[in-house]
Amino acid sequence: MVKIFVGGLRPDVSELDLVMYISLYAQVNTIKVVRDKVTKRCKGYAFLEMASQAEAEKAVSVLNGETFSGQVLNIKISEEPAPAPKAYVKANKPYANKRPRS
Repeated sequence: MVKIFVGGLRPDVSELDLVMYISLYAQVNTIKVVRDKVTKRCKGYAFLEMASQAEAEKAVSVLNGETFSGQVLNIKISEEPAPAPKAYVKANKPYANKRPRS
């Protein structure tokens, strides 16, 4: 999965409208519109995940600089690294906090 950044969104944008617009050019797997916690209004940007690098590049090349709901979109491939796997072993003491069973 490849994540793209979409900036320049209106505060009243809906996920459905944005997905419908972008899916004309590339298949969208997931969407996350970043919203203010109190007002629930869009902060002006969103993240979308595409199935492949080719889909993401196509969306960026076609839609970057285009107008959506009266706003000029800024679209680029996100360079956020993948999250590292979490390990639950303390340094050489995997059972340090466990009490012995009686």
